Amino acid sequence: MSSTVLTRNTPKSGPATPWLAMTALVLVALNLRPAVTSLGPVLEEVRADLGMSAGLAGLLTSVPALCFAVVGVTAPALARRFGPDAVILAGITALTAGLAIRPLIAGVPEFLALSAVALAGIALVNVLLPVVVKQRFGTRVGAMTGVYSTALNVGATTAAAVTVPVASVFGDSWRFGLGVWAVVAALALLPWVFLVRRPAAPVPTPTPDAEADAPAERGPAVKRMSASTTAWALATYFGLQATAAYVIMGWLPQMFRDAGLSAQTAGLLFAVTSLLGVPLSYGLGALAGRLRSQSVLAVVLAVFGLAGYIGLFLAPAGAPWLWAVLLGLANCAFPLALTMIGLRGGDAGSVVRLSAFAQSAGYLLSIPGPVVVGVLYDHTGGWRTPLVFLAVLMSAQLVAGHVAGRDRPL
Repeated sequence: MSSTVLTRNTPKSGPATPWLAMTALVLVALNLRPAVTSLGPVLEEVRADLGMSAGLAGLLTSVPALCFAVVGVTAPALARRFGPDAVILAGITALTAGLAIRPLIAGVPEFLALSAVALAGIALVNVLLPVVVKQRFGTRVGAMTGVYSTALNVGATTAAAVTVPVASVFGDSWRFGLGVWAVVAALALLPWVFLVRRPAAPVPTPTPDAEADAPAERGPAVKRMSASTTAWALATYFGLQATAAYVIMGWLPQMFRDAGLSAQTAGLLFAVTSLLGVPLSYGLGALAGRLRSQSVLAVVLAVFGLAGYIGLFLAPAGAPWLWAVLLGLANCAFPLALTMIGLRGGDAGSVVRLSAFAQSAGYLLSIPGPVVVGVLYDHTGGWRTPLVFLAVLMSAQLVAGHVAGRDRPL
């Protein structure tokens, strides 16, 4: 007889309405990027105030990936123990606390530690949101992934665009510019409190023993993720797109500032890279959900990224808006990766395992990239060598995306 581990989510009231679930989903998604995208436009001021080298700044841009890899891998076990909704609520609480306290400190180690607290909360949410979508919107995975990916990009864009103006209002204080996002994060807490009390149906998460004797009518058993070519392709693709995304979030404003553009213009250019994701994330998620293979989409997005890097290499101030648009299009690899995770897993239990594996392994893979970019920038004094390095990674992302996008479910 097969055994199954169920997520613990004991009902305390009736099931959630779709509107409550969607509201909670959108509000938490709005807060998954400001902790990172608010930092890039004021990174120069943060470095000057805290005495942070470019190498340490590169490490700072790798902290998200490290937290997502280390903390994200614990999400399935926590979801089984407490339920996905409760774990997401805990993640939002950690995010709010980290963002609120981070601007109050004066040392680099403390700044890194509090950034890690906020990002650890985001890591739990990142892994479990695809599960919530599968649970509550099982017939509309692509469309609903597009909805929360769109909200994610709205949050990223807003943080990138308004952090400098907010800091200016408060006497050019980067501390106020960063601290305001704790208030926004707190707004996401209430709907998840209600959602925890109105759970979806429990999610079966097969144990290895359960997989071995799964009934034949349920189809082939899900293999260990580490033995699946599809899972590794998704992890590689996820890791390479994360590398590109965090380098762009951490360093693109500095690239434009070094090219002679003002801090506010650099922030707006960076905002464009996120703004494009607002309409495109929903459309891309919905389109990917209708296609048997997403390989072509992955390849096209990587080509846009290569074109953006080439433009920055040849003439960073020559057509900065075009380079920002191209890199914004390339950043749509994130919602594509999330959609593919939802599509490749046959049920919510498979999705949570695949999501945890692909995101944890992927983020581990992405950790060195931003650090290497910072070190190369520090040692060469310019962006040409780092951009060549990024172009090589984007070429590898193109190949991984082609493999991950093939119609080969677990």
